[in-house]
Amino acid sequence: MDALMWGGVSGSAVLIGAIIAIFVPLKKQLTAYIMAFGTGVLLGAAAYELIQDSVKEAGIIPSSLGFLTGAGLFTLLDMTLAKKGAHKRKRSDHLVPASSGLAIFIGTIMDAIPESLMIGASLIEQHHVSWLLVVSIFISNIPEGISGTSGLLKSQYSQKKIFSLWLSVFFISALCSWIGYLFLQDATSKMMGFIASFAGGGIVAMVASTMLPEAFEEGGPVIGFIASLGLLTSIILDYLSF
Repeated sequence: MDALMWGGVSGSAVLIGAIIAIFVPLKKQLTAYIMAFGTGVLLGAAAYELIQDSVKEAGIIPSSLGFLTGAGLFTLLDMTLAKKGAHKRKRSDHLVPASSGLAIFIGTIMDAIPESLMIGASLIEQHHVSWLLVVSIFISNIPEGISGTSGLLKSQYSQKKIFSLWLSVFFISALCSWIGYLFLQDATSKMMGFIASFAGGGIVAMVASTMLPEAFEEGGPVIGFIASLGLLTSIILDYLSF
């Protein structure tokens, strides 16, 4: 039940972002600042919670293979979905064609699945959830919900349809967290390390290709400092978790 709950918590952020976009529209610059901070926290989570632990548990070779596989697979899927409009899933300033709604949904799920799996897996070894992972994923999902919803609203998607899409992300995040906890119970340390570094590679590729470019475009040079604050936050959270 804990795995379901924490996976749902991380996935609920896109719903919160959708509510903000519909009822309390934010300036693009503020959304960019939130996105930049989330990017920094996510990079810290990938480095300290996923990749570093993977190297300690499984060694450098399985970790490197997992990292490159995760980053490469995300890039290939992102290139495919970009042709259908999913590259705009984190953008609020561009019109999203109605036909790309499914691609946007799939792209968001593509972001959420590896993150949620690792939330569930963290409960196996630590016997408590990884706060760093939950916080970083939650923070990064809010601007995704805001910008994605704004784009879909401009493309004449109904509020009901938008909420149904993000509600699906919420349930899939919870389910993947539960699957990560249930089916990785007997996984070897090398397998766990591979999966952790796979998720880390996917996260790094995701923030580099989607979150940081828009954040800088909308927020300017200060984005670098805000992202650094996010990374520092993840370092502090990792330190406090010991």
